[in-house]
Amino acid sequence: MGGALDVADVEAGRAAVIRGDEFLDIHEAWSQSRSISEIARTTGHDRKTIRRLLTQGGPRPRATRRVTSKLDPFREYLVRRLVTDKITNAAVLYDEIRERTYSGGQSILWEFLRPLRRLVADDRATARFETPPGHQA
Repeated sequence: MGGALDVADVEAGRAAVIRGDEFLDIHEAWSQSRSISEIARTTGHDRKTIRRLLTQGGPRPRATRRVTSKLDPFREYLVRRLVTDKITNAAVLYDEIRERTYSGGQSILWEFLRPLRRLVADDRATARFETPPGHQA
């Protein structure tokens, strides 16, 4: 059974992380009538940690955290400009939201617009034509 802390971990203030399989091993040892002190010695964890795991249960899953973006307050405006006005130019939209107190960067805007542009894009292709040398169309 692993999980013992190195001296460097203790000095750095890092706590031991109890993995799911290690938690099951601790409970199996407890069900085999081994003492908390004995389990603590074999796993390398403190007796209080073993006692807490046996009484409170195993490691709890972390709560997902909501990550916010500087672009969040402007998403509705940007979608409205894309859908109703068919404006897909990121530079134009960037200038517009900068006037509305946007303080983020352009790359966040580009990443937000990339999948939406395909939904709004016209089905028409741009017609290309060539002019003879020396003549401008």
